[in-house]
Amino acid sequence: MAVPDVEAVMRSCPLLAGFPDTAFREVAAMARTRRFGADDPIYDRGSMQSTLCVIASGTVRITSVNAAGREATLIIFDAGSWFGDTVFSPGMPRVYGATAHEEAVIVELPGEGFRQLMASYPESYPIALDLVSRRLWSAMSIIEDDALRGVTARIGRRLLFLAEIQGVRTSSVEPVALKLTREQLANMMGMTRQGVHSRIKALESRSLLALGYGQITLCSPRALQAYIQSLD
Repeated sequence: MAVPDVEAVMRSCPLLAGFPDTAFREVAAMARTRRFGADDPIYDRGSMQSTLCVIASGTVRITSVNAAGREATLIIFDAGSWFGDTVFSPGMPRVYGATAHEEAVIVELPGEGFRQLMASYPESYPIALDLVSRRLWSAMSIIEDDALRGVTARIGRRLLFLAEIQGVRTSSVEPVALKLTREQLANMMGMTRQGVHSRIKALESRSLLALGYGQITLCSPRALQAYIQSLD
């Protein structure tokens, strides 16, 4: 894998968009690059390290494991995404594990360094708080979906959530490709592949989704959002 331009990778991270140009030289100086093969662990649930991770290339899955050892995929992050939310809560253990879903290059920023940079450049706070708040809102929406909505609406909302994690707003009308198989989506939803397949085929028949090898494309997030709302 090619050596990434660390400063360019960090500039592309939405969480760091509030930093001025001068801050990125400091970011690049304290960051380190790590490479992982497919299915290599990046960190385990319960581990105490606190780093902000930005994906330079590849994909990463965030997982949870039950007492019997069964792994559930909670989300799959694509290149340009950030993870490692405990960077905002020093001293707290990782709530979930992270694993390279395919070969991946990760740029890590130490948590203490990240927090010092935010203190030095307080203009970065509004964007960071907005993005963290959006993640919390999306997570709460999923809980609401599970309690109140039917299966088709839950699947559509989960796909919109994955698009939002990539920085795409639900008001967008541009297609959004998610590197996600039907099996992986079923695992996220706690459903069988057959149960998910019939619903996403129905969404495809309405031109809301396009199914390809190893990916699901949202033809228009806005249209999918409107359809989901019509099911309520």
